[in-house]
Amino acid sequence: MITPAQGSPKRRYAVVGVGSRAGMYIDALAGTHADGGDIVAWCDTNPVRMSYYDRILSAVGRPAPARYSPDAFGALLGEQQPDVVIVTSPDATHDRYVTASLRAGRDVVVEKPLTTTLEGARAIAQAAASSDAYVIVTFNYRYSPRNSTLRRLIGSGAIATVTSVHFEWAVDTVRGADYFRRWHRDKSVSGGLLVHKSTHHFDLVNWWLADVPDTVVAAGALRFYGEANAAAHGPAPRPVRSTGARGASTDPFALDLAADDTLRELYLEAEGVDGYLRDRDVFTGGVSIEDNAGVLVTYRSGAILTYALNAHSPWEGYRVSVNGTDGRIELDVVERGFVQPLGAAGLVGHPPVDPGGAGNPRRAGERLLLQRHWDQAREIAIPEGLGAHGGGDGRLLDDVFRPDPAPDPLERRAGYRDGLRSVAVGIAANQSLETGLPARISQFGLPLERGPRPGDRQV
Repeated sequence: MITPAQGSPKRRYAVVGVGSRAGMYIDALAGTHADGGDIVAWCDTNPVRMSYYDRILSAVGRPAPARYSPDAFGALLGEQQPDVVIVTSPDATHDRYVTASLRAGRDVVVEKPLTTTLEGARAIAQAAASSDAYVIVTFNYRYSPRNSTLRRLIGSGAIATVTSVHFEWAVDTVRGADYFRRWHRDKSVSGGLLVHKSTHHFDLVNWWLADVPDTVVAAGALRFYGEANAAAHGPAPRPVRSTGARGASTDPFALDLAADDTLRELYLEAEGVDGYLRDRDVFTGGVSIEDNAGVLVTYRSGAILTYALNAHSPWEGYRVSVNGTDGRIELDVVERGFVQPLGAAGLVGHPPVDPGGAGNPRRAGERLLLQRHWDQAREIAIPEGLGAHGGGDGRLLDDVFRPDPAPDPLERRAGYRDGLRSVAVGIAANQSLETGLPARISQFGLPLERGPRPGDRQV
């Protein structure tokens, strides 16, 4: 497909899946990137959610897009002729829309993870190999200045050859709990946190090292959330859902959809159509994902990754240590030093944050240290970032929606091979969890070598 040059007609976009995930892209095309394209079609199971985004477009003078059900996605491609399909549907459906779009010659912008299964990964790889269209996987953490600075340091040879990486991610009990309310709690839909959440982290390591993962060993369990752990968190029985439940206003794990306009309009008022509950109690049955996990990954270069994920931490952030033959780099990030109970009125994604008072020794911030052998540690300045995901979202959207993105020596714009490499680690980790044995990514039959950047085949 041909990417339009500056001054050419706007691109036509279709959006598949119009839940909260889609908001970032829709807001961009209705605002800061309105000059770059028009949304011509929605594809979703729920007309209430499509109407919600109709109103957002109407407020800026844009017409309501045509509506299609998932079963009519082929008709959407034929009738609306989108140039780009934005896929923000539940994870297990991504491969269906990505492969159909590529076969029709449509470019794709897809939320992470690229897919949840090995079968889906193979289908996408096959479709991409025979298509002139391209895929952008929206790994917004690549664009965060702190992560970009770490990539630049490693690439500059500051510690010579990387021998190992330790990566620890702590998800706090506001954001972490939310994975156990929504469809993410079902591993058949999300792939579990080692696919849905950790694909961000595995991609960062793959990208930092410019390397290909090979062997994976994993351990994990549901130790905090779920029905078996309910007794440790309050009197039984737990309600099926939070909204309208007795005692929800004092329950730190409750979420009242009626108390937030966005959640009310997108989900509570849409329940009558499909019965989807956005506020299931995190200590009820039906949770099939892990909340604690550890992964060991070896790379083709010989480098080793040790990775840990915890989804019930009292603070949120991550720690990365990169060891090399000439020294060590350490990145410490505190995104929230602590969170107050969400209660019935909090908005998921924007939890109450530590105000930075003197009484809290763990304050939001970031620090990057470089220490070479026989030398003292040196702090590396991190450029300021704006927006969510460590300042990465705005830069990502520029890359996605600008027709001629500036050359980027850091190669932050991720294609389908990047998506395959990251999700392959999560899929292999899930295999290891099931079998108790190492999983070999090299036996998956996927094209994992670093190929062209998204759009490189365009003329």
